Amino acid sequence: MDYAKARRNMVDCQLRTNRVTDSVVLSAMGTLPRDKFVPVEMRAKSYSDSNLKLSPGRSMMAPMVLGKIFQSLEIGCDDIGLVIGSGTGYAAAVMGQMARAVFALEDDATVSAQAGELCTGLGLDNVVPVTGALEGGWPKEAPYDVIFVDGAVEALPDQLFSQLSDGGRLVAVVISGGIGRATRYLKRDGGKSGCVMFDAKAHLLSEFSQPQNFVF
Repeated sequence: MDYAKARRNMVDCQLRTNRVTDSVVLSAMGTLPRDKFVPVEMRAKSYSDSNLKLSPGRSMMAPMVLGKIFQSLEIGCDDIGLVIGSGTGYAAAVMGQMARAVFALEDDATVSAQAGELCTGLGLDNVVPVTGALEGGWPKEAPYDVIFVDGAVEALPDQLFSQLSDGGRLVAVVISGGIGRATRYLKRDGGKSGCVMFDAKAHLLSEFSQPQNFVF
């Protein structure tokens, strides 16, 4: 399979046609080999317009959904980012091409190490794998300019918002009434506001399935 051609088609037919126009996002997703982040037996589907289930608890978001989310985060070259539930590391790797540094949080040390090795092999030394409970975020390196939850949630703990800088952005696919909606939150002067952007499908992260000081 010609993965480079498949990647170009992904950008032209899935991202551009769905109003992903940010040149930085298009360049990042058009350069990074998405096929490297899925099991060998799934690589033929790596550029398909669908979510890819990677393991019982992790999946890779459809390119269009991820592209629109990253465009909404307005990631700058000096930003520090956190990806929660980073799995094989694709979303963290994409963010790593746009931000100054990205912390990729997983609760499985083996998965985290494998993602780190893959990113290092691709020259993304600014993507740092860390291991801990997903719902706790990664306060050691806070505050973050951008936080992305790489999966769907039913609830978002307040402690994640406490790890945002003033002016920081957090995006997650929030499930309510059985419908997932990509939602962008902005922290300003100690308060936060949320805005629903578009309907989206994503695998539910079990750590965020129970209400715990949550906000929709």
